[in-house]
Amino acid sequence: MVHEIHAVLGFDKVAPFTLCVRFADGTSQVIDFEPVLYGELFGPLRDPAFFDRVWLDEEARTLSWPNGADFDPVLLHDWPTRGPELAALARTWTTVASARS
Repeated sequence: MVHEIHAVLGFDKVAPFTLCVRFADGTSQVIDFEPVLYGELFGPLRDPAFFDRVWLDEEARTLSWPNGADFDPVLLHDWPTRGPELAALARTWTTVASARS
């Protein structure tokens, strides 16, 4: 089994909750994170001011936020195919959290 390794080199904010993420292999992805901002870890990123506190974690080579939220760089690199899967999963996080209330 081969596990791809990708590294985030940088990013630019292009719209609310949307970043253009640049990778070491020379590619980039424009990612709208809003559909996955649910649950205990990613839900706080729905606050635009908190989302904008994103930084590049130089050690992990990925995007990180002050609450410990981050995304696997491979997921970010393959966002066009993997992002919708994560968005579908994220909708269940809301359901699970609501069920506990």
